[in-house]
Amino acid sequence: MNAKTSCNVAVVGATGAVGETMLKVLAERKFPIGKLHVLASERSAGEKIEFEGQTLVVEDLAAFDPKGVDIALFSAGGSVSKEYAPKFAAAGAVVIDNSSAFRYQDDVPLVVSEVNPEALKNRPLGIVANPNCSTMQLMVALAPIHRQAKLERINIATYQSVSGTGKRAMEELGRQTAALLSFQEAQPEIYPVQIAFNVIPHGGDFTDNGYTTEEMKLVWETRKILGDDSIGVNATVVRVPVFYGHSEAVHIETRDKLSAADARALLEKAPGLVVVDEAKGGGYPTPVTHASGEDPVFVGRVRDDISHPRGLSLWVVADNIRKGAATNAVQLAELVWAER
Repeated sequence: MNAKTSCNVAVVGATGAVGETMLKVLAERKFPIGKLHVLASERSAGEKIEFEGQTLVVEDLAAFDPKGVDIALFSAGGSVSKEYAPKFAAAGAVVIDNSSAFRYQDDVPLVVSEVNPEALKNRPLGIVANPNCSTMQLMVALAPIHRQAKLERINIATYQSVSGTGKRAMEELGRQTAALLSFQEAQPEIYPVQIAFNVIPHGGDFTDNGYTTEEMKLVWETRKILGDDSIGVNATVVRVPVFYGHSEAVHIETRDKLSAADARALLEKAPGLVVVDEAKGGGYPTPVTHASGEDPVFVGRVRDDISHPRGLSLWVVADNIRKGAATNAVQLAELVWAER
């Protein structure tokens, strides 16, 4: 048992949307920080960040010595994680990585805090992976159902906000919206086509099977987190003109019959979930009215699938920057620190 009471933390990618939120969540949850390092690329080095009444200076990741860091929260992209996460781990830090760099390695656990925290125990490389934001909220909602009735097939369509693409995508949505409302042309730069007042059925890169990488993440990550490669997953990823909060229309088939009423009762008791499910206008969660700026995953429109004897349909909403990325990373850091 380590008697150390405060944790030396590094946030890598501290000036990005997720990095900024990680710092906010660390403060909100009163994580026991000793020394805090905020790190980014050389371009952002020297910028100042306010944290808990302190002014922190952003340090250059490339020049930083990770010795003495206990936990490193990475949100700076896959290429940065591949280069620097092993260096932090070799120096003794536990790395919690928000990119896709290590998610599919057998020796790196892929963990949702409410779903499979036991997987944290086996991290031979000293690296833990955070799932993709759309998988994250899906797993919080479906794990209780899987444990009760076993998932056979998941058919999902996502409605993903632009914040999942980053700050520049949010700026593009704002800029295009202003331009169109001023009767000017919307110029796409981050997305291949206009995002304002539009929906784009495309996330990530197209693969040989016709699906995109964002869609395939839902397949691979669901099976790894739930520990069941037999689950069928069919996904369509859609980007929508919403700033914060991903939504998902989820249709599932279970091996054992589970009624909508029984599923709702399971979900109401599940950790990290809030059920908002009334058959009336506004009796369901949306990104703006429920999820944005909040940590829980919200579930509504729970109903029996009238086309399948063991089918259920539900609507899942969460803040993709908070629970979908930053909050889960901090929750994993809490679990790691509790091991000391």
